[in-house]
Amino acid sequence: MKSIVILISGRGSNMEAIVHACQREGWPARIAAVVSNKASAEGLQFAAAQGIATAVVDHKAFPSREAFDAELARVIDGFSPDVVVLAGFMRILTEGFVRHFEGRMLNIHPSLLPAFPGLHTHERAIEAGCKLAGATVHFVTPALDHGPIVLQAAVPLLAGDTAQDLSTRVLAQEHVIYPQAVRWLVEGALDTEDGVVRHREGAAQVRWGG
Repeated sequence: MKSIVILISGRGSNMEAIVHACQREGWPARIAAVVSNKASAEGLQFAAAQGIATAVVDHKAFPSREAFDAELARVIDGFSPDVVVLAGFMRILTEGFVRHFEGRMLNIHPSLLPAFPGLHTHERAIEAGCKLAGATVHFVTPALDHGPIVLQAAVPLLAGDTAQDLSTRVLAQEHVIYPQAVRWLVEGALDTEDGVVRHREGAAQVRWGG
């Protein structure tokens, strides 16, 4: 039975999707804990209601990013994680932290990486005149919003779309592909060679959404 720790900073809708999928689909895993850098994160209440352990490591209580990351890693390690999932965790992580969990830590980003890393992805996609937008699940590396791509979902960018319109459609796809990617990692179904991730049984790594 694999152990999953999920990090959040807010509502944690992707965390909820992962928890529900794990329960519904009977993964060979359990959500061991949900950890946040904010005591006010709404997702902590959801996790507690599901009987999942929660913890808070307040980044404001530490003199440096390195000190915060060291304590965060200590707390996470207390749950013996096989997989660490960033689900709206709004902190830039140090290289030391990333290296500690490398190969077992996933993130989701609301663009078709490598396009539009960082913030304001939907506005930037609209301004660039993109015809497709989407979301990307990837392994976390020290470079922000980079790392080997596990799974992507693409949606059409429609005439008249606002950033909120696009965000809503992309988020719906995130709730599908993030649980799928976490399940693949839990089941040992992924191989990475020369920075490219392949599913061992050839499962599609692109989802086309509406």
